[in-house]
Amino acid sequence: MDNLNLLMEGFATAAQPIYLLYALFGVFVGTAVGVLPGIGPAMTVALLMPITYSLEPTAALIVFAGIYYGGMYGGSTTSILLNTPGESASIVTALEGNKMAKVGRGAAALATAAIGSFVAGTIATVLLTFLAPVIVEYAINLGPVDFVALMVVAFLTIGALLGSSVLRGMASLALGLFIGLVGVDDTTAQQRYTMGVPGLADGIDVVLVAVGLFALGEALYVAGRLRRGPVEVMSVGRGRGTGWMTRDDWGRSWKPWLRGTFIGFPIGTVPAGGADVSTFLSYAAERKLAKGKNRKEFGRGAIEGVAGPEAANNAAAAGVLVPLLTLGIPTTATAAMMLTAFQRYQIQPGPLLMETNAALVWALIASLYIGNVMLLVLNLPLVGLWVKILQIPRPYLYSGILVFAGLGAYSVNFATMDLAILLVVGILGFFMRQYGYPVAPMVVAMILGPMFEVQLRRSLQISQNDLGALVSTPFTWFVYSALVLLFAASFWIKKRQKAMEEEPLEVAA
Repeated sequence: MDNLNLLMEGFATAAQPIYLLYALFGVFVGTAVGVLPGIGPAMTVALLMPITYSLEPTAALIVFAGIYYGGMYGGSTTSILLNTPGESASIVTALEGNKMAKVGRGAAALATAAIGSFVAGTIATVLLTFLAPVIVEYAINLGPVDFVALMVVAFLTIGALLGSSVLRGMASLALGLFIGLVGVDDTTAQQRYTMGVPGLADGIDVVLVAVGLFALGEALYVAGRLRRGPVEVMSVGRGRGTGWMTRDDWGRSWKPWLRGTFIGFPIGTVPAGGADVSTFLSYAAERKLAKGKNRKEFGRGAIEGVAGPEAANNAAAAGVLVPLLTLGIPTTATAAMMLTAFQRYQIQPGPLLMETNAALVWALIASLYIGNVMLLVLNLPLVGLWVKILQIPRPYLYSGILVFAGLGAYSVNFATMDLAILLVVGILGFFMRQYGYPVAPMVVAMILGPMFEVQLRRSLQISQNDLGALVSTPFTWFVYSALVLLFAASFWIKKRQKAMEEEPLEVAA
């Protein structure tokens, strides 16, 4: 009952006109960003972070949460109309959604994606509301060795599962850990890995790295590949027989919405590939459960193949906030940027967050409910606007991103050294994209690395350098056992995903 009272107080805060405007701004920008191919919520949060320094913490975090949810919504538009997912989690949606658009049913595909996202986002936020306080009660009793185990799981799963290659993912992770260690050692007060450069003594700001990787690196990558004319966008298709969802569409969609929700949320709460894995599992489940003529439509434009994955996508987005708020552990690049936003305001997410900053947390959770309603209102009637955004010439779009990236990087510390770091990281990001190295593990490792170092040193100091202490509690045994099962399941899923992504192409040929 106390939690419900706190949630009502959160609604009282989030429903204030100024916060409603911030939420509307966040979801609008997030949807627009999700629509654009190759531009994700992580880049947008990184670009806007320097601009929001003047905002109070509640306002800034409501904006970032809106961007996060909006990005998940917007990715489906690009997948369906362009067959080019704006977010990696929207790849599965393209398998069936784009084929629906090709036969004039793009409007129905967009509608089931938007409504499914709303249903899943709302249910998942309810689960977040009631699950987070329970996890906090247990997390308060965790010791340093337990947090070391959790971070090891996060490192290994994020490095191994985000990206097409385990070795490349782990290389990206190692690079992020190294960058996170640049600066002054908190224990010895000695500089390390600074190469004698005074500007590196305070470390490399994570905002510079994120902007360099997601904005500058992405712009260079796109500039090197998209040299053709304007992008051809599929028609939404609102003619007779091709309009919004029919009664049959509703009947075929509501069960995938619910199944996708309860597949996506638990996967989002653990570092197991996040929305990417959950969307595939939802698609596989819908394909297996489909019967008769509905089953034959898979590979040719089955509405279940859009409804389920989109619900799983948004449910996983809410699930990612559970470890972020309760344990202070991000499992995606966007969650890592939100963690950085918390830290900018001297707020450390974790077991004590709901005690020390209860008003902020509950206002943030309440804004998720409000943002979901706003997103449904924005996505259904404003499809035409999102289609127009898809037609923005790439040179104009990415030149604007570069300008904002440079201004944002300079405004962090107002130092020209930061622009040099931005350029170096941007070039690194370009080559990482060019050769298939995922950038998300690098950002997550850079943020978690210093926290991991503190907890590891604390554990070893308490145990007098006994390494066996790192696996001395029942919780650590449980976590490492779960890690083994997680890897086994994830690698099997990846093999099935690769086979299934090739199958629809053969069916549709």
